[in-house]
Amino acid sequence: MPFETNVFINCPFDNEYKPLLKALVFTILYLDLKPILSETLSSGNIRVNQIKGHIRNSKYGIHYLSRSQPMLFGEFPRFNMPYELGLDVGAA
Repeated sequence: MPFETNVFINCPFDNEYKPLLKALVFTILYLDLKPILSETLSSGNIRVNQIKGHIRNSKYGIHYLSRSQPMLFGEFPRFNMPYELGLDVGAA
């Protein structure tokens, strides 16, 4: 993977965000850059290692932090995206 053109995208992967993700990926491709997305895997440990690898191999990172609502009523929101931003800042 060429570091100089990779863009790590840290965003939700649900239907509500899908139109924004499509526009973001289109724009990145239009700029002759390569979007890097982290696919959800079954193990949290494997996922965080995958994300660290994507951050390490990407010159740019886009982190969507605007959504802080729980997935189900009565639950706490997931704050994994600010954590992943912290990984990116720490790697810089």
